[in-house]
Amino acid sequence: MEVLLHQIDAFADAPFTGNPAAVMPLLSWLDDDLLQRLAEENNLAETAFYTSALPLGAGRPPGDGPAFHLRWFTPVLEVDMCGHATFAAAAYLLEDMHPEAEQVQFFTRSGWLSVERLGDALRMSLPAMPSVDVEPDPALIAALGVRPLRALSGQDEIVVVATEAAVRSARPDFGAFPVLPRGVILTAPGDSADFVSRFFAPGVGVPEDPVTGSAHAQLTPLWSRDFGRTELSARQLSRRGGLLHCTLAGDRVLLTGHCHRYLDGVVQLPD
Repeated sequence: MEVLLHQIDAFADAPFTGNPAAVMPLLSWLDDDLLQRLAEENNLAETAFYTSALPLGAGRPPGDGPAFHLRWFTPVLEVDMCGHATFAAAAYLLEDMHPEAEQVQFFTRSGWLSVERLGDALRMSLPAMPSVDVEPDPALIAALGVRPLRALSGQDEIVVVATEAAVRSARPDFGAFPVLPRGVILTAPGDSADFVSRFFAPGVGVPEDPVTGSAHAQLTPLWSRDFGRTELSARQLSRRGGLLHCTLAGDRVLLTGHCHRYLDGVVQLPD
């Protein structure tokens, strides 16, 4: 049995930047153990699998365009939200499979998500993720090796520091990380963009993620309040780097960026 594989760099403003995701279209769902093994073999932060058959209870898509059931796997587990792999899946579908469509809909563990064309870019709609102020976790701060100005907790832990340089120069000790539900976002006001960040999730098999869409669903409401405006530029300061335009639109966060196709291939599955 053969399965197509497309590797696409999401939120990439040039080749070899952004966050690589594997996109694997399926005619029907394979066994979960096989999906996990494929994600492990791909050895990327996320592999996106999708089918055109929607599950019972999905309901009607909230917008126009073709609709799919989408799931995301890291090399070690299935996750509830992944922005960059959703972005990559949409780039493949809108470029190769549905060039006439202006929008694509995905039913996921986090509900319905949509991605639309915006000129030569794509714009993804995610639910805005709330976070609340908390006392900094001493173990986490020590593992990050930073001086926090503020700490928040939501889907991920958020640590705010003073400058872009402090984010860029952080050298986390992943062996000292406390157990976290998902990951930690290190963020600050930016020099190269309105705000900058890095994302670390060693507990789910992603020591440092190159560009994290779901993290910006948490950071956009935070920085929008601090800056007093709803349109913000963001740069993730991983080695590869990535650039996003972020919009707070009510209870949604709209992330705009570009994708670059890296490879198309065929995976040979065991009989």
